[in-house]
Amino acid sequence: MKLEKSKLIGNKIIQISGSKSISNRLLILESLFSNIKIGNLSNSQDTQLLKKALSETSSEVREDFEKKKKSSEQNSETVDIHHAGTAMRFLTSYYSIQEGKTTILTGSGRMKERPIKNLVTALQNLGVKIEYLENEGFPPLKITGKKITQSKVDVPANISSQFITSLLLIAGKLENGLEINLVGEITSRSYIEMTLDILTQFGIKNSFTENTIKVESFINNHSST
Repeated sequence: MKLEKSKLIGNKIIQISGSKSISNRLLILESLFSNIKIGNLSNSQDTQLLKKALSETSSEVREDFEKKKKSSEQNSETVDIHHAGTAMRFLTSYYSIQEGKTTILTGSGRMKERPIKNLVTALQNLGVKIEYLENEGFPPLKITGKKITQSKVDVPANISSQFITSLLLIAGKLENGLEINLVGEITSRSYIEMTLDILTQFGIKNSFTENTIKVESFINNHSST
């Protein structure tokens, strides 16, 4: 796999292998940093559902930042990702930082049986308002986006790597970056390192020492983003 080095400036075009895991990560980064353009995305249904959800909301998200006086009732939408588990996890964090925007994130009946409590709890501990609309610990979720200023959070080390990746993908957009303390024995280090490697390729500084992951804020160090 070959990724061009990028500092999220200069309108780089990033060619990737088509891997679903990498495609899904890059889709979130592309939406958060609008001058990233991606080619050769995976054709998997999971990736296509994530792409559709992001493409339908990205223009509205940008408007939301400019129209913060709108009430959450006027400024809300429902996003249905059907049975795409990766999309559910990644979008939970993504919508958490869309300041002034309220999103109902839902999925298929099967998706509503898949636990998401560890990720939601981490985001709530960072100050995000997330409500369960049906069963505690499971989708659908009502997410009220905000500017996250807290920068440290503890999460169980043995949870799904996608929960941790979901947090890492938004970390560069946080005002004070993010420090994640993994409590316990890490079971999915390779997937976490894959995400950190992608962030490094894009110029987002990070470190993974023992059980602590640190990601620096990109927005504070690069006014162009």
